Amino acid sequence: MCPSCNGDLAPATNGHVNGTNGHVEDHTPHNPRRQPFASVGDYLSNVSNFKIIESTLREGEQFANAFFDTETKVKIAKALDAFGVEYIELTSPASSEQSRKDCEIICNLGLKASRYIAFYWLCALKKQTFVLTWASEQAKILTHVRCHMDDARIAVETGVDGLDIVIGTSPQLMQHSHGKSMDYIRDTAIEVIQYVKSKGLECRFSSEDSFRSDLVDLLNIYSIVSKVGVDRVGIADTVGCASPRQVYDLVRTLRGVVHCDIETHFHNDTGCAIANAYCALEAGATHVDTSVLGIGERNGITPLGGFVARMLVADRDYVKSKYDLTKLKSIEDLVAGAVEINVPFNNYITGFCAFTHKAGIHAKAILANPTTYEIINPADFGMTRYVHFASRLTGWNAIKSRVNQLGLEMTDSQIKSCTRHLTIEDTDTIINAFYENLYADHGGEKPLLDDMTAAEKKRFAQKEAELSHEPESQRLDEVVQQQTDVLATNGISSHEGVNGMNGETAAT
Repeated sequence: MCPSCNGDLAPATNGHVNGTNGHVEDHTPHNPRRQPFASVGDYLSNVSNFKIIESTLREGEQFANAFFDTETKVKIAKALDAFGVEYIELTSPASSEQSRKDCEIICNLGLKASRYIAFYWLCALKKQTFVLTWASEQAKILTHVRCHMDDARIAVETGVDGLDIVIGTSPQLMQHSHGKSMDYIRDTAIEVIQYVKSKGLECRFSSEDSFRSDLVDLLNIYSIVSKVGVDRVGIADTVGCASPRQVYDLVRTLRGVVHCDIETHFHNDTGCAIANAYCALEAGATHVDTSVLGIGERNGITPLGGFVARMLVADRDYVKSKYDLTKLKSIEDLVAGAVEINVPFNNYITGFCAFTHKAGIHAKAILANPTTYEIINPADFGMTRYVHFASRLTGWNAIKSRVNQLGLEMTDSQIKSCTRHLTIEDTDTIINAFYENLYADHGGEKPLLDDMTAAEKKRFAQKEAELSHEPESQRLDEVVQQQTDVLATNGISSHEGVNGMNGETAAT
C-alpha cells in the first residue's frame, strides 16, 4: 500500500530541482478519497479511454508560418509516432500534387513505435486495474478530404488507413462556402462513406462549423451516417465560439443519437480549446484532434502538450501508459524550428516558466514537498523544476537549496548573511566568494564580484556600511563569525558541524 493510504506523508521530493541529481520519487500521492480536481464519475465519460488524432501535418500546415517540405513532414510523423499518438492526419492529397506525394511517402514509412499498452478492466464498482506490457502499435495515417467522390478516390489510392470527410453545415458556410443544401450533403455523404467503407478503410464524417449549425439538421445527418456505417462522426468548433458547457451539451445529446465513435475538433480563438476537449470526453466523445504547440488556422486548435497535461491530472496512470511524455519537448522544439517561432515562455509543460517558482512562500514549500504548488510532476515529461533563487521575493530557503546544489557547507546564519548581497546575474559567484571569505585570513578577503566598476564598488561599500549599522545585521554577523570560528578551530566535520548548528541531524 502506498504511504498516503496509510496516512503517511507524501514523499518530500520528486523529480529534480534545478538539475540536481537524485532518486526520482512518485509525484502524485495515491489518495483513496476523490480529489476536488478529479473527473466526475459517469458511465459515458471517456476521460480514461480516448485517442489522439494528431493534426500538425494537416491543421498545422494552415498555420501562417508553416511551409513543411517532405523531409520535415517525415521527421514530424516519426516523432509523433514515437510519442504514441494513435492517428496522424495529413493534408488532403487532392489539394496539390506535392501533398499527394507526401501522403504516399508517409504511408510507406511503416511507422511502428514500441510503447506501453494498458489493458483495463472495469469491475462493478468502477474501480480500475490494469496491466502494462510492451507492444508495437502503428500510428494510423488519415487524410482530411472534402465530402466529394473525386477527393475520396484520390485519397484512397495513396494508401492511407482512413479518410476524414468534412463539409460545412452552418447557414454561413452553406450560403457562402460550398452553396449546397442539406439534402445534397446527406446524399453525397452516403455515397462517399459507402465508397470508403467498400475499400476497407476507416471513415469519419464531420460537419464543419458544428456549433453554428441548426441542431435538428446536425443530429439528422449524424444519425443517417451512423446507420450507413461510418466509424466516427466529428463535431468541429471551426471558429472557436463554443464554451465548455455548450460542448458538453452537444456531445451528450449526440451520444444518444449515434452508435459510432465521436471525434472532436476545437479551435482556440476564445481560449477554450483544451477545456472544450476535456468536457467533450466527459460527455462521451472518444477522439480529440490536436496539433503540436496548437498551430493551425488563425489561433490554432487544441495543443498536444496542453491537452496531455490536462489528461495527466485526470488519470496519470492511463496517460503514462499510452504516451512517451518525455518526447514532448523534442517534438515541440522540432515543430517550433520548422515554423520559425519560439516555444512560448508560458507554454504548457515545456515553457521555461512552467515549473519555475519565485515567491518565498512557494519556494520554501516546493523545496519541502513539490506537491504543495505543483499538480504535475516535471519528471514525468523529462523536465526539471527551477526555484528562482536570486529574487527579493524568494527568501533564503531557496538560497540554501542552491548552496547545497553547489556542494558547499554553510550554516543557516551564514546563508542568511550571504543572501543580503545577492544579485540575479552573479548568484553562484557570490555564494562561492562569500564561502571562501568565511575562512580567509584577515585582510585576505576577495571581493564578492570581481568585475565591478569603481562606481559600483563605491555603491556596494555604501550599502554594506548601511547594513552593518542595522541591529539585526550586526547580530547576524556576530553569529556568523562565532559559528565560522567554531568550525575552523575545532576541526569537526563540516557536514556534521553545519547540521548541528542548524539544529538538524546528519543526513543518512
